[in-house]
Formats: sequence, C-alpha cells, structure tokens
Amino acid sequence: MKLTPGRLVEGKVVVVTGAGRGIGRAIATLMAQHGARVVVNDIGASLAGEGGDRRPAQEVVDEIRKSGGEAAANCDSVTGFGSAAKIVQCALDSFGRIDCVINNAGILRDVIFHKMTEQDFDAVIEVMLKGAFNMSRHAADHFRKQEAGAFVHMTSTSGLIGAMGQANYSAAKLGMVALSKSIAIDMQRFNVRSNCIAPTAWTRMTASIPAKDPAAARRIERHKQVTAEHNAPLAVFLASDAARDVTGQVFAARKNEIFLMSQSRPLRSMHRGEGWTPDACAEHLHPALKSAYFPLERTSDVFSWDPI
Repeated sequence: MKLTPGRLVEGKVVVVTGAGRGIGRAIATLMAQHGARVVVNDIGASLAGEGGDRRPAQEVVDEIRKSGGEAAANCDSVTGFGSAAKIVQCALDSFGRIDCVINNAGILRDVIFHKMTEQDFDAVIEVMLKGAFNMSRHAADHFRKQEAGAFVHMTSTSGLIGAMGQANYSAAKLGMVALSKSIAIDMQRFNVRSNCIAPTAWTRMTASIPAKDPAAARRIERHKQVTAEHNAPLAVFLASDAARDVTGQVFAARKNEIFLMSQSRPLRSMHRGEGWTPDACAEHLHPALKSAYFPLERTSDVFSWDPI
C-alpha cells in the first residue's frame, strides 16, 4: 500500500467532534492538510456545555476551504443518539462515505467530589462517554459494511493517572479507554481500529483551571508552551492506513513527546490453598503486596519534568 508523504489521509472522510476550537480544531485542519475531507462538528457551547453558536464550526470550515481543502460544518450534539446519527449522516451526505471518527467533544464541570452534584456528573458523562458511544455506534454500521474504519478517542491523564476535583471528567475519560478497547476487540474482524490519545495542550479548557498555589502557577506557565497543534500529528497518523496494524492502544502526547501508556495487568499474586479469610488478607496478603501498591499520584507527579 503506497502512501503519499504529507497526504497520509488522502481522500478519507473524517468526522471530528468538538472541532470548533482547541485540539479538535487543530486535528481538523491538519486532517485537511493531509488530504482528508472533514466534517467539523461543534455545537459552540460554553465549557460547561451551555448555549450554542454555529460560528466556531463554520470558521474552521472556512479556514480549511480557504487553504484548498474540503470540509462541512455540523452543529448537532453528540449527546443524543439520534442527533449523533445526524453527524454521521452529514459525512455521508457531504462526501459519500465515512472513514474515521475523532471523539474529541468534551465539557468541564470541575468540583471537589464531596460537593459534586448529580447534574455535574451526568452532564460530563453524557457528552464525553455517552457521546463517544453514540458516534462510534452509528459509524460502526458503515465501517462494518465497508470492512474498514478507524476511531480515535481523546482520553486524559486525569483518568489514566489521577486529578483533583475531576471525578466526573476522570470517570468519563477512563471509560472511553475501556470503550475503545472493546470496540477494537469486537470490530477487529472487520478491519476496524480503535485507539486513544491523552492530549496535552493549553486551551480554553485547561485555561479555566485556576492556579491554587505557586507550584500550580509554575506548571501553568510551562503548560502554555504546549499548543493544541502538538497533538494533531498523532491523530492524523492513527486515522491513516499507515496505522493499519495499530489498534487497542493508548497514547499520550505532550509537546514533542509521545508516550505509549500502560494498560491494567496483574502485578503480583498470592495463592492460599485453603482459601482466604478476612484475617488472612490482613495478616498475609496486605504485607506481601503493599510494596507494589500504587501511590496516590496526580498527572503532575508522573509527568514531573517540563514539556520538551
């Protein structure tokens, strides 16, 4: 299979959700530069998911067209199963097919767990986890029939590692990893791939998180060096035929660094022929395993060096 350098997704039709700003916008524009026909989906809501504005999606489409690319704007919501179907249909109506879905749409409702409301939790899950399911499920019908397709889900180290005040966001983002792996397993027989990226970028979403101490302020200044565009090349690669043997993986991008992230596997084990009792767990299991316990870390503890 011959791929044209600089045009890795030539002729493919790619849907990017949440593509009106930030990382989604960067991915959409780079997809177009590499030859893809792009559906730019964005409802133009606030960070909390409120309101709507058709202009962000249309501005990205205008930018792509001005550069000689092909794009169509769509402002349907990923949160409804029926409205997500309209996003996929927009690709079919505009370009005749669909080859890749980038599940990037997201909102923030950060609050410490013991003050989080049911509405705070449900709204974030609905957009990111349920939205990723909705989009993937509708695209899957077409991918199965054409025996080809790719999903790229934007996860987060908030879920992979940990974060404060983001129980809803972290749960949604880690749920997307499990969703991606299940899609990869179920649809492998149809040559459909599914992978995740945990991006890093200074966007309106990350800018909304306040610095609570001098150390956090220093991290924010470092973070500003990492633009949304740093995440787009990996997404384009994963959408392309060059990644035809890459599926079920979790990557992280951080400025000029790309990481392959670990997945849950057994670390240590103990066997007790006569079975376990609560007392035996306390007396034998815990002392034997505790040296392998994971510390209670956040993303900044694991990625402690400056972006390079």
